[in-house]
Amino acid sequence: MEKNKPARRDFIKLSALALGGLSVAQIKAAPTKPDKKLNILCLGAHPGDPEFGCGGTMARYSEAGHKVIFLYLTRGEASDPKKTYTEMATLRTAEAEKACKILNTTPKFAGQIDGNSVLNKEEAEKIGKLIMAEKPDLVFTQWPVDGHPDHQVTGLLALTAWVRSGRTFHLYFYEVNTGVETMAFVPTDYVDITNWREKKKGAMFAHQTQDPINTYNDYFKPLEEFRGLEAGVKAAEAFINFKPGDEKARIVGL
Repeated sequence: MEKNKPARRDFIKLSALALGGLSVAQIKAAPTKPDKKLNILCLGAHPGDPEFGCGGTMARYSEAGHKVIFLYLTRGEASDPKKTYTEMATLRTAEAEKACKILNTTPKFAGQIDGNSVLNKEEAEKIGKLIMAEKPDLVFTQWPVDGHPDHQVTGLLALTAWVRSGRTFHLYFYEVNTGVETMAFVPTDYVDITNWREKKKGAMFAHQTQDPINTYNDYFKPLEEFRGLEAGVKAAEAFINFKPGDEKARIVGL
């Protein structure tokens, strides 16, 4: 496979995902310290969602010297019917903290309840304040066209915050379990995670309550490789970028 064809390089758009000034062609080199330290916020409905969906990209950001925060909407309280919500919240919070330590990110929790997430005016204002308090340059969140209601709510809360902020940060959506949960996901941007794949895998495997071996082998390993094929690299993560208003009408060459 010819990975360095110009057409393929042009197809991979990092745009605001600058990653400390790294281009796709430079990606195999050790990251350099960025001129500007970015504030990056990644929202997930449950512990594990950011790690599984875009852990490689977040590992790249943190390694390049940027500040990365994972904001979990819930603590995964309802994920095991054999345990109480308190027991599961304790287990999954610990797993999230371990995963974030591996990725060098900071975990925070928004206080909603797994399986009973809420999208209303009050929660939109609350989550919007939590997001804007971090002064984010980029926000990553789950794609709301998804079979899991908590994923839907997470994506829409972030979208609402982006609109209400006056589109002051770059907004990217990531995918989780595409084909089973995430639907109609057509990427606009790709990030090569080949050299960060093992670190991402370590963060994923920190979530022992989530059957990480089978979950990784059945869903995320094939997805990383498929997105890599699309992008012309061994493994990639894909995103949908909502552009600011002044960029929406731009077409190359016009």
